[in-house]
Amino acid sequence: MPDYLDDLRLAHVLADVADAATMDRFKALDLKVETKPDMTPVSEADKAAEELIRGNLQRARPRDAVLGEEYGIEGTGPRRWVIDPIDGTKNYVRGVPVWATLISLMEAGEGGYQPVVGVVSAPALGRRWWAAKGAGAYTGRSLTSASRLHVSKVGRMADASFAYSSLSGWEEQGRLNGFLDLTRTVWRTRGYGDFWPYMMVAEGSVDLCAEPELSLWDMAANAIIVTEAGGSFTGLDGRPGPHSGNAAASNGLLHDEMLSYLH
Repeated sequence: MPDYLDDLRLAHVLADVADAATMDRFKALDLKVETKPDMTPVSEADKAAEELIRGNLQRARPRDAVLGEEYGIEGTGPRRWVIDPIDGTKNYVRGVPVWATLISLMEAGEGGYQPVVGVVSAPALGRRWWAAKGAGAYTGRSLTSASRLHVSKVGRMADASFAYSSLSGWEEQGRLNGFLDLTRTVWRTRGYGDFWPYMMVAEGSVDLCAEPELSLWDMAANAIIVTEAGGSFTGLDGRPGPHSGNAAASNGLLHDEMLSYLH
């Protein structure tokens, strides 16, 4: 199996650079915010963080392609870095600390590109999570100061904690009834939103989470962290990985049962 430690180290450096840029503008009274064509917000900090990450990748990995939320795809080849400079921009612009930079390296293989490295850095929460293919998932302050992540062992829906982002997307896709049936079946539900539920699945503090509409940059880093922690990450159609335009993550024991409600 390839060794992705050098790529993981680079991803941490990229996250450090992004953290400095995003924290510098977090809660700034003069923060500039625009509305994109899809009616979602983008701040000057989103753009600045992605530009910094791209600049560092151009110097460190000039042959690799880069796909980012704000500036699209650049380059070709079997290796592709996937960047969400601020996942949770709506939180960011309102001063809510639940947002993160998502960085993933994907490699071409059977079934298309698959994530092999992932870093999720939430500086306003003082948290970071990461994983590399075959090397496990971790959380901590640095590569040398970390704890390994493991999903929960909860095996009954009646004992499970389920996290989600909002109700509106489920209703728009005609999946609301199944979603509500699932919420009535589990022990506990919470609308944490964005990257955080996936990290809690990896940590074992949440057992299930799902979102009805996502982009690749929302999912790639989360997917490898959940799976390397021993969990399952698929689309609502059950397809493994971050390619279905939506996501379901779990400790693995309850995954098929969750999908039976949501698909």
